Amino acid sequence: MRIAQVAPLVESVPPRLYGGTERIVSYLTEALVHQGHDVTLFASGDSRTSARLVASVPTALRLNPEVRDFLPYTVLQLEQLRQRADDFDVIHCHSDFVHFPLARALLANRIVTTMHGRLDLLDYAALFAEFADTPLISISDHQRSPLSHRNWLGTVYHGLPPGVCQFQPNPRGDYLAFLGRISPEKRPDRAIEIAARAGMKLKIAAKIDAADHVYFHTVIESLLSQRHVEFIGEIDEDEKSEFLGNARALLFPIDWPEPFGLVLIEAMSCGTPCIAWRSGSVPEVVDHGVTGWIVGSIAAAAEAVQHVPLLDRHVVRARFEQRFSAERMAGDYLKLYETLTRSETGREAA
Repeated sequence: MRIAQVAPLVESVPPRLYGGTERIVSYLTEALVHQGHDVTLFASGDSRTSARLVASVPTALRLNPEVRDFLPYTVLQLEQLRQRADDFDVIHCHSDFVHFPLARALLANRIVTTMHGRLDLLDYAALFAEFADTPLISISDHQRSPLSHRNWLGTVYHGLPPGVCQFQPNPRGDYLAFLGRISPEKRPDRAIEIAARAGMKLKIAAKIDAADHVYFHTVIESLLSQRHVEFIGEIDEDEKSEFLGNARALLFPIDWPEPFGLVLIEAMSCGTPCIAWRSGSVPEVVDHGVTGWIVGSIAAAAEAVQHVPLLDRHVVRARFEQRFSAERMAGDYLKLYETLTRSETGREAA
């Protein structure tokens, strides 16, 4: 099958540091190439891939200090896609909704979009009502619930190659891990309190976006001076495997409708259990009492820390391999591609 993968230009594919969507696009692209498909990746020029690369910009936009507005470059990428559209059986977009008019006008039975973000925002209602015929894929069943009557072809959970986050059966660190962004919805303040109540050290590896600087300085920065907290900052892929693998558990105390939670399966790949808030996709990703504990309060989370030794890290890794491999993810997407191309209009949900 001739497949185009269209990635956001904000980060490279895969990203150098933080970037969940671009990381998944990379894993999916490589798995499809490995399975023998002819894949073209539309992404920034500093991307690394075994597919054919169409570079709309030389480097990831976030890393270019001269770039002030991402939208012009996204429009240029869509024009490159339009010019090459006849080269593909399926075009798979990962860039939200800016391409919807193009999809409707030219590519109705060949283009599908994975929505990677939250969909419960009031501003989205009118847009998705207008483009109700546009084929969509969700990354969890919960994610699609605010727009449940749209044209969902299916849900495909994220997957990782088995060696990206290596299995660590005997963690060397006596700490809890927090990995992600310093932001109100990720609730690093909860993680700090949970670790304090559990009497454990907490290591925080997280980026701080410009939009979250005020939150960091007013809420989080003063908490980092506590003796049980170590703030590491943003880490790369190699550091992530060691960081998660040597932790006793990952804390995921979110306060928003998480669409998936990639860090959860990254931790599971290492064999590291997850202690996660019952919100968004968490009950679909974490198997309570097997790969971690699903909680609803700081007290329950602190208690769950004491129960972590009851979980077998070999079982955590095995469950990851069963449910969240990149090969499984690619296979699930291929089934939906076939559903799309069998439909004359691209509007029949599976």
